[in-house]
Amino acid sequence: MNQANSYDAIMVGGGVMGCATAYYLMKQDPQLRVAIVEKDPTYEFCSTVLSDANIRLQFNVKENIQISQYGLEVLETFAEDMAVDGVKVDVAFRQQGNLFTADEAGKEAALQGVATQQSLGCPVEWLTPVQIKERFPLFEVDQLAGGAFCPLDGTMDAYAVLMAYKNKAIELGAEYIDGEVVEILTADEQVNGVRLASGDNLSSNYVVNSAGAWAQKIATTVGVELPVDPVKRQVFVLETNAKTNLLYPLTVFPSGLYLIQEHDNIFMTGKILPDDPIGFEFSWNRKVFVDHLWPELFEYIPDFDQLKIARGWAGLYAVNTFDGNAILGEWPQLKGFMLANGFSGHGFQQCHAVGRYLAELILGQTPSLDLSIFSPQRILENKPVFESEHKLV
Repeated sequence: MNQANSYDAIMVGGGVMGCATAYYLMKQDPQLRVAIVEKDPTYEFCSTVLSDANIRLQFNVKENIQISQYGLEVLETFAEDMAVDGVKVDVAFRQQGNLFTADEAGKEAALQGVATQQSLGCPVEWLTPVQIKERFPLFEVDQLAGGAFCPLDGTMDAYAVLMAYKNKAIELGAEYIDGEVVEILTADEQVNGVRLASGDNLSSNYVVNSAGAWAQKIATTVGVELPVDPVKRQVFVLETNAKTNLLYPLTVFPSGLYLIQEHDNIFMTGKILPDDPIGFEFSWNRKVFVDHLWPELFEYIPDFDQLKIARGWAGLYAVNTFDGNAILGEWPQLKGFMLANGFSGHGFQQCHAVGRYLAELILGQTPSLDLSIFSPQRILENKPVFESEHKLV
């Protein structure tokens, strides 16, 4: 094998997971040879840039909360830490808070989640329906039993975060390759590289599956069946008649319908629907909003009785059909095959802790944050880790 094509680690996919992992590897040891292989360098179909780019402390599994706590810590100095040639990055992080509402059926589980979050030091508070109405008067609360609000949660520019990790990793010495991995190469139950569509082979004893919605396709080249489906989700941007001087939090209603205020009377909305198509398809259909989302949205916000669909898009969730949580770490039956897959819509916010964790595993270090609860071993042992039956985003 040509030494020029030999690496210490190869990222299959240059979205935020691959670039963050490459960054943490190079930060730990600038002498490493790390390759990021990305088949879509324009990122037109990349789930990172098509996401709503939210980070939240409001999870029920302790490790998911800790992942977000580290993410918020990283974001405090992100502009300086990711500066390239002295130019700081601006990810437009806006901590407008997240409000997860609950109906009576979901109230007990929501309160349990709040207790867990508070036990870990998260400033999450439970609001009664009356308190929700007082703070956010656009909302009708007759169907609500309350809601959990965290002021530290917020949204940001996903593309800026991705470019920051990519550019910083490259500055530190990572190699960015425009190419498509078509096969992971192995010998004696050990990864030893990848084959590109161009026919070139790259060698490495560590290959990270950071392919997002394409994760299952990559894994099958070595006979690994990951329970990860590419599921299309649609986002709609609305120009409304609602008049408010407030900045509303990202709000999730009991069915999983969510709402994000962009600015003034412009809002984004979306929802997981049972017939969301599986596959690599990116068409966008405003009829989905009119038929399925608008009637429910109007129940909670009567001022949305008239609105204009300004624009929208579709992207892919890498849905872990096993339990909805990350599949993270080395595949037990193939040494050096590292997984960062199946985040089911909350991966963007977890890139900081996941990148650091994978880098530490590859380098044989004790992880700063133990995320072994998400090990792929649980799939082989049929031991799912669920967030909550009522946590729908």
